Amino acid sequence: MAANVKNDNVKKSPLKGFIGFFKDLANETHRITWPSKEDTKKSTISVIVFCAICIALVAVLDYGFNNLFRVIFK
Repeated sequence: MAANVKNDNVKKSPLKGFIGFFKDLANETHRITWPSKEDTKKSTISVIVFCAICIALVAVLDYGFNNLFRVIFK
């Protein structure tokens, strides 16, 4: 029964916790299922196209509101 009792009074070294964190991190990165090169290309292209559409939309709205502001307050 004495073998099952935890000793909470023992202090752990902060360095062991730090090293253990990076060991666990390395183990977790090996378990990751990385996307294929084709999936990565498709996702990247989708993000770039979406950003370009958003940029164009904001530019058109900015141009329109700027001209409207000039017409109203001229």
